[in-house]
Amino acid sequence: MSDPGKAGDLLVQIPKGDKRGGAPVHLWNPPFCGDIDMRIARDGTWFYLGTPIGRKPMVKLFSSVIRRDGDDYFLVTPVEKVGIRVDDAPFVAVQVQAEGEGEEQRLRFITNVEDEVFAGAEHGIRVELDPLTQEPSPYVHVRANLEALIHRNVFYQLVELAVPREIDGATWLGVWSGGQFFRIGTI
Repeated sequence: MSDPGKAGDLLVQIPKGDKRGGAPVHLWNPPFCGDIDMRIARDGTWFYLGTPIGRKPMVKLFSSVIRRDGDDYFLVTPVEKVGIRVDDAPFVAVQVQAEGEGEEQRLRFITNVEDEVFAGAEHGIRVELDPLTQEPSPYVHVRANLEALIHRNVFYQLVELAVPREIDGATWLGVWSGGQFFRIGTI
């Protein structure tokens, strides 16, 4: 599945729909047809054959059929499954909106492909620290086992909303959303 015409073939197999988010790719078990030269960069830019995909509707359509199995990412239709490369996470959280205050606060994240999720028990926030630089990489769960990297500007907004909380003898900064406290750093 590495020749250039195959991405177009894949597009016609994607079921059409008006709903946001992903298709029921977890229900589809088509044969693996190989890898295609498609990559999602850390900043959320999709590339095909080394060239950015500039049409947002096409990116949104592809993003609706992405699936992660283990550490590998695939585009899945009812009849075909192809491997793609993802540099970090398949989505980027580009906006956050806070509703309410304190423990009643709800954080709504919007991704670069216009998926919307409220952080909470089903859509957790986690922060990974680079072992060498200690630079944080924050993520929010979007669907299935797919996450969005939280954009730096959005992370700064979370830091502004952060409150301290004692957990196991350590003081953490974190944010409340959906009745859950999500740690974003220590004090």
